[in-house]
Amino acid sequence: MKAWRLHRPGGPDAFVLEDLPRPEPAAGEVLVEVRAFGLNRSEWFTRIGQSPTVALPRVLGIECVGTVVRDPSGALAPGQRVAAMMGGMGRQFDGSYAEYTSVPSSSVFPLDTELPWEVLGALPEMLQTCHGSLHVGLDVQPGETLLVRGGTSSIGLATLAMARRAGLRVIATTRTDAKADVLRAAGADEVVHDTGLVAARVRQTHPGGVDRVLELIGTTTLLDSLRCARPGGVVCMTGILGGAWELPSFRPMGHIPTAVRLTSYSGGAGDISREQLQRYVSMVERGELEIRRGPMWGFDQLPVAHQAMDENRANGKMVVVVR
Repeated sequence: MKAWRLHRPGGPDAFVLEDLPRPEPAAGEVLVEVRAFGLNRSEWFTRIGQSPTVALPRVLGIECVGTVVRDPSGALAPGQRVAAMMGGMGRQFDGSYAEYTSVPSSSVFPLDTELPWEVLGALPEMLQTCHGSLHVGLDVQPGETLLVRGGTSSIGLATLAMARRAGLRVIATTRTDAKADVLRAAGADEVVHDTGLVAARVRQTHPGGVDRVLELIGTTTLLDSLRCARPGGVVCMTGILGGAWELPSFRPMGHIPTAVRLTSYSGGAGDISREQLQRYVSMVERGELEIRRGPMWGFDQLPVAHQAMDENRANGKMVVVVR
């Protein structure tokens, strides 16, 4: 099979297209023919050398959609459409930047859908991350107010749509005023221009603070996001769009307001059930849930797609179609 393998950190040209043996599924695994996969910021971090736990060489890719080739357990029939994600894909073992991948069965989700591969490929990790952030990381409840920091990202836009359906009032931030209409169309009740400091602006309309904050930018805005939350409110850091993993000179007693709760969500396949993922996919298929997609690339264009990530010009979830 053909696979893009990373031997050393570097730019998009660090990927090497190689002929590798097709994997064989062990007990507890499923062999999937990859038809499409979404690109993720975590893969970008690995490519540039910011994932010290990932041993190279490695075929990256933490998600894919495709069809079952072989399931030794017999639970999934050959040809069954599936999504596969997380569980060590592209990190502990070779992932989806390939024509085939063998994945633990706990990370494989059978799907009943006729969505085209380029659409379906944008969904698995995004739906899982949005669902997990809202219901595991933040434990949202209907009627609460949610601030989404980094609302115009692909995860931010999907979260807006899902949050509105969960009965939340949503405030979203953007660094570009021209994108305010995009946020409102995605479901934002309020839009705040993000200069890096939004707490004062948020508290003009919510003097007591908001109930929940989803932090997608990361440590570069985290302290300001903490100041947006009410006592008893929750701030969940899910994304690192700002590019920084660490918060220098963090002083919890000084930086975390009294009674505000700080958590994070990195998630896993176990945070969403097969039934929940199917429900979201069906909502997309019926037009009830819109997931903003970015450019689509062919398998041979993977380095070009990573170049687009370098230049932050995705404007939605980017998908690579394998075949």
